[in-house]
Amino acid sequence: MNIPNSLTILRIILVPIFVFFLLVRLPYGDYLAALVFTVAALTDSLDGYLARKWKQVTKLGIILDPVADKLLITAALVSLVELGQIPGWIVIIILGREFAVSGLRAVKAEEGVIIPASILGKIKTASQIIAVILIILQNSYLHLIEIPLGKWAMYFAVVITIVSGFEYFYRFKSVQGDQK
Repeated sequence: MNIPNSLTILRIILVPIFVFFLLVRLPYGDYLAALVFTVAALTDSLDGYLARKWKQVTKLGIILDPVADKLLITAALVSLVELGQIPGWIVIIILGREFAVSGLRAVKAEEGVIIPASILGKIKTASQIIAVILIILQNSYLHLIEIPLGKWAMYFAVVITIVSGFEYFYRFKSVQGDQK
């Protein structure tokens, strides 16, 4: 067990804590949920960076990191649907893309081909994280600016999610075509 893997496990542990603060109506619960979600999201960048920098990339980390990522975003999106803050179709699109790309990566990994995260994939992740945080905190700022930033950020995240999904499948087709 190394520090990058410990950060990944911390992210998994933070998921139910985040959901608790988000779904249980507590004073400042939205702020606590946003804080826990932000810390968990930051561990995603930090664990990968440290693993590469310290040459501590492990099989456990390679398996657990994307699982932790999916758990965090899935918990956030499903919870936001439960609260009536986003429509279910958004979750279906985002999770459908995640399952499809994860399946694609698994198939290619079996063939010995690694499909790394693309820049669009990283933008997708960042846009989803920002959208979730803005939606969680929207009651704090909507009366000030009257622009539903979270809603528009989530629509942007959906578009980037779709585009990045197509990009992965295009790359899969290119890799497949190169091997024939």
